[in-house]
Amino acid sequence: MKALRYLKALADETRLRLALVLFHYELSVNELVALLSMGQSRISRHLKILTEAGLLHSRRDGLWVFYSAEPEGPGHEFLKSVMPHMLDDEAGRADLDSAARIIEERTMKTRQFFNEIADDWDEMNREILGEFSLPEVILKAVPDNCGVAADLGCGTGEVLEHLRGACRELIGVDGSPRMLELARRRFDEHMDGISLRIGELDHLPLRDGEADFICINLVLHHLSRPSAALGEIARVLNPGGLVLITDFDQHLQENMRTSYGDRWLGFSLDDMSSAMERAGLTIADYRRQPVKKDLALHLILAKKSAPRA
Repeated sequence: MKALRYLKALADETRLRLALVLFHYELSVNELVALLSMGQSRISRHLKILTEAGLLHSRRDGLWVFYSAEPEGPGHEFLKSVMPHMLDDEAGRADLDSAARIIEERTMKTRQFFNEIADDWDEMNREILGEFSLPEVILKAVPDNCGVAADLGCGTGEVLEHLRGACRELIGVDGSPRMLELARRRFDEHMDGISLRIGELDHLPLRDGEADFICINLVLHHLSRPSAALGEIARVLNPGGLVLITDFDQHLQENMRTSYGDRWLGFSLDDMSSAMERAGLTIADYRRQPVKKDLALHLILAKKSAPRA
């Protein structure tokens, strides 16, 4: 009986705390050790019990292992029914606050990294892309008579520069003030039709349905919660609008974390497809592009489904 298995797995205070936090966030083992102030072996034992019971899901990303609640199915539904009771507990709310701070610290570290390397970012991209011209691919994906296009994680504005003239209005969003400063310098006094906005990609500074076309290039693997960014993309994209997502295929190059600030070692196409489908995005075209350093890119063109009548 599944209910009995779930109840047995949760019949421990530590496992209840883990279930609550991991229902809301995906965290690494080391982050959970810090959050609960317990030894790694103890945390790992509890995680194993919850995972074997079908309540948690583990994901290996290179040398790191992350845990989260099962995203769907009976285990997810069971936790969903239990979690409101956990929120009545002061200790449970404190754990969630601590987890939120861990996620915020990740974001701050990423922002600091990009502020520090902003002046070298275009050259660092060329080290990976080589002769492959990503801006040309993006330009070809822009729909005819495009009104508003947005480049999410626009960096120094290289893609925006290529998109000038292809759309009535361009929006560049980035979380790094230094990156946006360099983008403004790129356009100097010629900012007509270009709006540069600072903001995080899991909470975009755009209105619902504001963009007709969106591109997000080599950005998702830097984010703590790529699925949240995909949800935001669906929110700000017009029904029927297009998004071009470019990111690394899954790989095992741990040095990318330190050299390029990567948080994820790429994504499998299956994982990308599932996450996009949950966000309401349907893949219209796909291409895999090998680049330098034995890496490869997913080039995914997707469409936002029109709302059902």
